[in-house]
Amino acid sequence: MSLVFRKPLANIERPQMPADIVIVGGGPAGMACALRLSQLIDQHNSEHPDSPWSKENIYLLEKAREIGQHCLSGALLDPRSMRELIPDFEKEAPLDAPVSNEAVYFLTRKSQFKLPITPPPLRDHGNYVISLNRFVKWLGSKVEEAGITIFSGFAGSELLFDGHRVVGVRTDDKGVDKHNQPKSNFEPGYDLRSKLVILAEGPRGSLSKQLSAKLDLMKDRNPQSYGQGIKELWEVPPGRIAPGEVIYTMGWPLTAHEYGGAWIYGGKDNVVSLGFVTALEYPDPRLDPQHVLQSFKQHPLVAGLLRGGKMIRYGAKSLPYGGWWAIPPLAGEGWMMVGDSAGFLNSARLKGIHLAIKSGMLAAEAAVEAWKQDDFSARSLGQYQSKVESSWIQEELWKVRNFHQGFAHGFWRGMFHAGLQQLTGGRGLRNRYPATAGYQHLKKLSQLPSDGEGKAYLLGPAKGDGQLSFDKLTDLYHSGTKHEEDQPAHLIIHDTNLCNARCLQEFGSPCQNFCPANVYEMVEDAEQPHGKRISLNPSNCVHCKTCDIADPYQIITWVPPEGGGGPNYDGM
Repeated sequence: MSLVFRKPLANIERPQMPADIVIVGGGPAGMACALRLSQLIDQHNSEHPDSPWSKENIYLLEKAREIGQHCLSGALLDPRSMRELIPDFEKEAPLDAPVSNEAVYFLTRKSQFKLPITPPPLRDHGNYVISLNRFVKWLGSKVEEAGITIFSGFAGSELLFDGHRVVGVRTDDKGVDKHNQPKSNFEPGYDLRSKLVILAEGPRGSLSKQLSAKLDLMKDRNPQSYGQGIKELWEVPPGRIAPGEVIYTMGWPLTAHEYGGAWIYGGKDNVVSLGFVTALEYPDPRLDPQHVLQSFKQHPLVAGLLRGGKMIRYGAKSLPYGGWWAIPPLAGEGWMMVGDSAGFLNSARLKGIHLAIKSGMLAAEAAVEAWKQDDFSARSLGQYQSKVESSWIQEELWKVRNFHQGFAHGFWRGMFHAGLQQLTGGRGLRNRYPATAGYQHLKKLSQLPSDGEGKAYLLGPAKGDGQLSFDKLTDLYHSGTKHEEDQPAHLIIHDTNLCNARCLQEFGSPCQNFCPANVYEMVEDAEQPHGKRISLNPSNCVHCKTCDIADPYQIITWVPPEGGGGPNYDGM
């Protein structure tokens, strides 16, 4: 089998572009960082009219074709950080509805039990139901109005180093064919030589991963844990769910061996956001998270809400669950890390947008102080770490520092730990719970018990009935995913022989299951040891990066495809 993977072409003369600050990623963290930078520059210029700063050499790179196109979340917005960034933002931001009511259910296969009291972390009065896609588009318009340049359709392909110092970012080459050769429309990527690079790539960012490996950033940290969120957007008949109504569920269709749960949010115009997050630490490699969502929708409680409606959009995203002990150092020589790239998410509350925005603001403040001194060293940029640790980010995450780790041995033991941590300010049985990477929880097929009744429905791909539940390709169609077909694969399998021989036998090729977009397939091939070989459909990729996270051998690396490719999460 021969696969050609996407990598920057060697021995190519690349345009050089000087920059003061480059922000990689146009999600809520990157946009908030850019907007706060602009505010602080305006403040400096008003106070020092004789020595003004320019915004001309501040750039934000966004790999999507349009701002917000790759942004996906449930989404509920805690407005705390936005009120600090734009005090009257509610007057103009695209907010679907204030939360009006919330409920939490424990599901069994055929029935449900409503918790008499909503657990404190899931009380959402004061928050807003939003479309993250529309919200980030609006933030992007504010950034552009403020004079910061956004380059959409440009991915950061690699960091530029001088020793252990980050000195810039190389953008992706465009017009490279699937044999990794320049086409007639070839354009080499730019080398943006920058005093400071701020990584805001979202979970498992490719540049963040590169930086972490080079500098061993996770030394003495817990490994980051991840969940995979699968989301669908539905139009439902009037009266089914009120705008601002919030429903959380736990239990079915997962068993006590897995961790996860669902959300249902009522938006405006009878549009409902619903989805299921499955922690990528489950033991059975045959489990399929997209199938979990399809099973969830067939529960009587959910089916009654959706029946007669229409699914209009689909998407998937990984999210960082590890909490405070899994956050790496936040700054170093010429770099800082914000948002989901750093792991700022409160897994007990299922919220991270407000933390991403606040981290971007604090990074901007540290960047401006470094700019004043013309000192972008680790010592100077370390102010960002101090700002986070003295802010309400640390206060919020410290109280849930051991939350997710408490579920390492199953749902019921996790609930015990969660209750104990609630009483002890996040401590639980010890100040720091240990953790192992999610892929290490996968068991080999030979280690699994035989399937019992009630378990088999979780396994393998969902077939779907075409009305309430759907197979992966049907869902994928509703993600709006498009890539240039004639380009190298952006999913790098470092040893395909391992896939064709060991993984097929030992784990049953779990990439076919955990990928929500049918990127990975085992196809018939008589020349292979077990009669099958791995085949890639990279043009299906929705950029969730689950393969990079959950592969049991850690031989898959996700890198950005040609800028502009990927899903279209309009309204998500």
